[in-house]
Amino acid sequence: MTRNLGQFDRIARLVLGALLALLAVTGTVGIWGYLGLVFVGTAFVNFCPIYKVLGLKTCQDC
Repeated sequence: MTRNLGQFDRIARLVLGALLALLAVTGTVGIWGYLGLVFVGTAFVNFCPIYKVLGLKTCQDC
């Protein structure tokens, strides 16, 4: 897997994904909120499979 996430994209995925998962744990949103964990995971591995399929890259040095 080659990197395809830039710094801003990684931070946004981490923050919003964690928030969404937290809202799911507290019951504020439904079970779909656990999809936030996917965003957190992609932020940690610095790779998004959907970006790969679409040919997108948000990093400048990769």
